[in-house]
Amino acid sequence: MWSIPTGVDPVRNDPISYAAVTPSATYANASLPEDLRIPWSWLHLFVFLIFGLVSQIAIALVLVTYFSADRHLTQKQLKQLFESDPRLIVGTNVLWFALIFLFLYVTLSVLRGQPFWRTLGWRKLNADPVAGKGGPWMYFFSGCGLAIFVAIASSRVKNVDHVPIQELFKSRTGAMLLMAMAVFVAPLVEETVFRGYLYPLFAKSLGVLPGILITGFLFGLMHGAQLGWTWGLVVLLMLVGIIFTFARARTGTVVASFLLHLGYNSMIAITSIIATNGFTKMPPGH
Repeated sequence: MWSIPTGVDPVRNDPISYAAVTPSATYANASLPEDLRIPWSWLHLFVFLIFGLVSQIAIALVLVTYFSADRHLTQKQLKQLFESDPRLIVGTNVLWFALIFLFLYVTLSVLRGQPFWRTLGWRKLNADPVAGKGGPWMYFFSGCGLAIFVAIASSRVKNVDHVPIQELFKSRTGAMLLMAMAVFVAPLVEETVFRGYLYPLFAKSLGVLPGILITGFLFGLMHGAQLGWTWGLVVLLMLVGIIFTFARARTGTVVASFLLHLGYNSMIAITSIIATNGFTKMPPGH
């Protein structure tokens, strides 16, 4: 059981970590499943969201200042650069992801002494066919199958070829960077944040089913801007997010949803590579 050391005033000594351990955040309730006994609260989530917003703005301001001063770019040129340069788009996203991880590591592990990965839901995946819990490859290939289903369903959505993320496919470099981030970065970061950090707070406070639905809903919304708010695609990603979260809830570990996510993104990457002959023959219009 986790508790604040005797004689320590968390507000005076460590206000950020205090947000992680307000009374509602302590996991003294032994009736909760182990994966929902989390050492953070809604207040910590609020601080997390503020940090995420401020850090994203700070990165943008630093880049705008740099390009304005060093390259003397106009406002129009800056906007075009931020919307079309794949190295800048992917690079800023990776940097932002790193800052998010740093915040979680400092507030949950450094200041509070919690095991970082296990605290955020990364536990051993125990296969149990009788209980409907498969092994690692089952989740990975299920993710591949889910990607095929979504691709087929997406083909029935109007204006699917005019979403902002397609801009990265205008060049081979952009397509390669996007696929690399989708396979090697996005599953790790998004599963840690959504299924490791957000889901257990929602499930603990509101119930498992609402937690699954809300987490999946937010997962789809997070990709809305990339999809140009094409609601058919956004709803499909909400469904994907719900499936990922259900696997996390069913198994009690983020590993299951991570493998689903990895399989999903890997299938997209593989089919993209095959369809474009290694990104050497881009689709018409790109």
